Amino acid sequence: MPANRSRTVGWRRCLRQIKERNGAVEIALARNYQEAEQGHHLVWRVHLLDVRDDAILIEQPAALGKTIPLQPGAALVVIISIGQNRWMFPTTHGGMTPHRAGDSRTVEAIRLPLPTNVQRCQRRTHYRVETASLYLPEVEVWPLLDPKSVLVAERANELEFESAVRAASGEAPPSDPLADSDDLMPEVGPKFAATLLNIGGGGVGIRVRPDAGGALSRHKLFWLRIALPPELITPICASAQLVHTHLESTQDTYAGLAFDFSFNPAHQRFVADQICSYIALQQKAMLADEVDETRQRRTA
Repeated sequence: MPANRSRTVGWRRCLRQIKERNGAVEIALARNYQEAEQGHHLVWRVHLLDVRDDAILIEQPAALGKTIPLQPGAALVVIISIGQNRWMFPTTHGGMTPHRAGDSRTVEAIRLPLPTNVQRCQRRTHYRVETASLYLPEVEVWPLLDPKSVLVAERANELEFESAVRAASGEAPPSDPLADSDDLMPEVGPKFAATLLNIGGGGVGIRVRPDAGGALSRHKLFWLRIALPPELITPICASAQLVHTHLESTQDTYAGLAFDFSFNPAHQRFVADQICSYIALQQKAMLADEVDETRQRRTA
């Protein structure tokens, strides 16, 4: 059997291996962007709760303790990762179903129908197959030299967001001068760029190119700025602590970071609300796209 075929037909076995070790798969809303300039996909790491013949059950995605609502019927993409190998397949939110967890608790799980086959992602991008492409957000990253200095920067980010929301609704922006500045920064070191690979309940996974990987060995705290236009007018800004790293075959470094709100606990809820708002806006846009497509078919 050719190597590429053997790597594809074993995906069900890989799913069961992930389930046995209490692992996770990744999901994203299947928004059909034609290019990265039109928007970006957030990829979520979610626990794989059960593998059935025709479906898998996953936990509901969450951010900082807040459940991210996904609408039944929403088009999704699932990513299965084993080492350097990744597979993707399209599916839909098949509704909620009760699942008895290992500790005898019953949780509400999302049911995702399984396809008859999957596609192996191109190694160059890891998130592209013949039928779908995921455009991942870029992240601006700075080593955080003084954790206490995030207070003013985080407050400025909150006021900037509030100002943008009021302006969009026709209201007058707040009078606080911090809302008029996007240049307020905490005390940081030199900036480097990264790609946002996934987001979990309390942190993010990023990919850092080889020329910037050295900063990860010299620092433990970082200031992140994640831009998600056009849905979010202002970026998501927060500090994060490095948890683990590993070197990929491409010589890029994968870094797992946990959000850190030690010096401003109130900012945690703000970041969670921003993420929820982004997903809600994406789902609203996807529904509008479906309505437009239906209207075009009827008039064709």
